[in-house]
Amino acid sequence: MTDLKPFNSFRISATANEFVEINSVNQLQFFIQNHQAKYFLILGGGSNVLFTKDFAGIILKNQLFGIYVLEQNNQEVLVKVAGGENWHKFVVHCVSNGWGGIENLSLIPGTVGAAPLQNIGAYGVEIKETLVSLEAIDMSTGELKTFNNEQCQFGYRESIFKHELKGKYFISSVTFKLSKNKVPNISYGDIAKLLEEWDITVPSIADVSNAVIRIRKDKLPDPELIGNAGSFFKNPIIELQKYLDLQKIYPEIKSFPAPEGLVKVPAAWLIEQCGFKGKRFGHVGVHEKQALVLVNYGGGSGKEIIELSKKIIESVKVKFDIKLQTEVNIF
Repeated sequence: MTDLKPFNSFRISATANEFVEINSVNQLQFFIQNHQAKYFLILGGGSNVLFTKDFAGIILKNQLFGIYVLEQNNQEVLVKVAGGENWHKFVVHCVSNGWGGIENLSLIPGTVGAAPLQNIGAYGVEIKETLVSLEAIDMSTGELKTFNNEQCQFGYRESIFKHELKGKYFISSVTFKLSKNKVPNISYGDIAKLLEEWDITVPSIADVSNAVIRIRKDKLPDPELIGNAGSFFKNPIIELQKYLDLQKIYPEIKSFPAPEGLVKVPAAWLIEQCGFKGKRFGHVGVHEKQALVLVNYGGGSGKEIIELSKKIIESVKVKFDIKLQTEVNIF
């Protein structure tokens, strides 16, 4: 048995029957051939999982590393990244080389291989905008397959790997196309406001990355200090008319851009209006600075986190007639 507490950012105690670090594609292919019909869970940084019980199967920890430039010219660069690389370290690597496109995704926890699963996004940018393709290993055959951007079926915090192909592929590498002449995206007000405070009128990608890091550190708890998995809920997307109706009752309601006829409402605002922000329930609670984040103060269980999330979902549904959806993978 392996204790999974060190391998999940919620710091939940749970065990797995077997824990295997995958250091090469060949190793994984050999492993699959000798473990047919076994129950696998692929683990990256453990920053987007919640264990509610012991895992009755095999944990495969992605330990594939390497960053390789495939092609480049004066305008752009094609870079291939192994799935076990730390996401933020990869962003820092790109920013330091002047490769723009993912600087708004600075300080998001987890690994590169896990990033496409939920099409990670922040501050007006999603991974699907720069991802060209990814390589993944079929967990039933060991075959290495390439998925292009379209085949990944990206949506808001969604991909084919969260639904139809959930648990069926191990993402070994991801290829990105990044710009050497990137005009930074500062469309989200918090970034623009901070850059103004810093008296930066023509921001570089490094400036934007630094701003995002500062904002995230100010708002979000460090998993090394307080167990959490970042945003627990998605921002709900609702019909424009429903939003306008709510705006009549709650003039201060916030919103983000969404496809025509729809409006994205910040889940944090909805949760805060229901009185959960900063509330503690035994060993678990809602973070005092960011209502989207559920936290384990120490000794909490996955079941306690789930019960809290259910209370929040029910309260938001009753007050606003909006059903919140979770971002975190629950096991």
